[in-house]
Amino acid sequence: MSARVRAPELRGRGWLNTGGRDLKLSDLRGKIVIADFWTFCCINCLHVLDELRPLEEKYGDVLVVIGVHSPKFEHEKDPDALAAAVERYGVHHPVLDDPELDMWQQYAARAWPTLSVIDPEGYVVATMAGEGHAEGLARLVDDLIATHEAKGTLHRGDGPYVPPAEPETTLRFPGKAVLLENGNLLVSDSARHSLAELAPDGEALVRRIGAGTRGRADGPAGAATFSEPQGLCLLPAHAAEVAGYDLVVADTVNHLLRGVRLADGEVVTVAGTGRQWRSTVDDHAHDALSVDLSSPWDLAWYDDRVVIAMAGIHQLWWFDPVKRTAGMYAGTTVEALRDGPLAEAWMAQPSGLSVSADGRRLWIADSETSAIRYVENDVMGTAVGQGLFDFGHVDGPASSALLQHPLGVCALPDGSVLIADTYNGAVRRYDPEGDRVSTVADGLAEPSDLVLTPAGEVLVVESAAHRLTRLAPGALSAAGASTVDGPRHRTERKPTDLAAGEVTLDVVFTPAPGQKLDETYGPSTRLVVSASPPELLLEGAGTGTELSRRLVVNGDVAGGVLQVTAQAATCDADVEHAACHLTRQDWGVPVRVVDGATARLPLVLRGLDA
Repeated sequence: MSARVRAPELRGRGWLNTGGRDLKLSDLRGKIVIADFWTFCCINCLHVLDELRPLEEKYGDVLVVIGVHSPKFEHEKDPDALAAAVERYGVHHPVLDDPELDMWQQYAARAWPTLSVIDPEGYVVATMAGEGHAEGLARLVDDLIATHEAKGTLHRGDGPYVPPAEPETTLRFPGKAVLLENGNLLVSDSARHSLAELAPDGEALVRRIGAGTRGRADGPAGAATFSEPQGLCLLPAHAAEVAGYDLVVADTVNHLLRGVRLADGEVVTVAGTGRQWRSTVDDHAHDALSVDLSSPWDLAWYDDRVVIAMAGIHQLWWFDPVKRTAGMYAGTTVEALRDGPLAEAWMAQPSGLSVSADGRRLWIADSETSAIRYVENDVMGTAVGQGLFDFGHVDGPASSALLQHPLGVCALPDGSVLIADTYNGAVRRYDPEGDRVSTVADGLAEPSDLVLTPAGEVLVVESAAHRLTRLAPGALSAAGASTVDGPRHRTERKPTDLAAGEVTLDVVFTPAPGQKLDETYGPSTRLVVSASPPELLLEGAGTGTELSRRLVVNGDVAGGVLQVTAQAATCDADVEHAACHLTRQDWGVPVRVVDGATARLPLVLRGLDA
């Protein structure tokens, strides 16, 4: 029997959603606690927030979720930015600010997100990496309730969450915007779960589409509901006439696409089942209402269909509103930066799309690699960006320029592209002619999108300031742009020391309670391994079906990042009509090659690591 591990005390820079009170583990004694290690840039962490909501509601008198915010990007260390994110994403539990990742280290977290379950006596009883744990958590909580009620160590009652004051602004964390034919602006009012139509001044509210509460109901403008909508795409007239609606909305947290008839605001679901995608990659067309999507974040009309920035699985998808079909367009679901043919490219949370004036090039804000990518002639390329862990605010030659988690792009008529450089609070401009980056405007509050008017004005969706902002006249001219040589950052996580030569990679998978591995349609597991730089691995890169792999690490390379993707198919055990599940996790593991270090790298694939 393994020794029980006492949960480390919760310490950080400060607390949110507690009414100003600092919490200690002793305050939570008698409750089941889930410590959710997250960072607000991470789409997987946002998925987990949504997975935890029904658990918090069901077990509200015995369960306390504590969000431990352990940031990746420099901007995420800003306490004001964290407070904004907590409101933006509807986090209704206490959050501990862990800017230096002290708690991350104490609880031995290795991936965003990581969940640690603490029992009512203050012991860590399970650790889970990644998303998709709702069923396993519910069963574990039920077991803990039964055990500790019998022992008399479970205390029912209200938790420590104190809701903040409700702010009053027309918009609340707007995401994306489009210009309508009448000159008005339609904005996805994400934290208000609706669409707001504004007058041409970008301020006066004309109407609202959506009831303003979280949900997924179709129907009239005043009754329909969304959940944190983001991208908007106006259909060309010929497609709108056949489809019966004018606008497609990326209903992000619902994992749906919704159609809106602008004449009366009627809303209808046009793609997605509402379930999050957990399947296998294929290149087939599917009935649009039968496919699972994953956090669609932006939309653009390109190549005679709607292209979807599928942030949740690091891909682009397509949707045909005329044929009512959908399918995968680019990417493999591996979270990294790699150019090449669309089916082989790697992306990391694509979040912004824009099409060049001539329609040939699709620009992409690839947020987690802090990169600007593009699609042309069925190939993906990178204009600006270094990879998952390099970011900053540096202008100049594109090969050395740095961004920080951009969420939006806007193609200009001259062939250049504006960038909503979100975590730098700036608008940047990439000029393909000179292959250079410059800063157009800064001092903005998390810009998330850009709109170009027929008159040549640029409006910025200034998300964390809850408004649209016009750029100063002349800002786009050569004289208006500036060159910034700001800080360069690299995400520093404690590297794993590995020995040169043979190393065994073991991915440990334990099915959730009540499930078993499913080999009905072939091997139940899959493992994909790559390295950055590629020279780090002499052998072992590639795809296989075993969750254990022999790697050969290059002793001439000081270190790098091992990119590991593992998945396992399971089904419910001993059930007549068993449901099937696909469990998947991506790791970017920083490694350092050290003589005499370990020759084994164990990782846990979302199983219960008790």
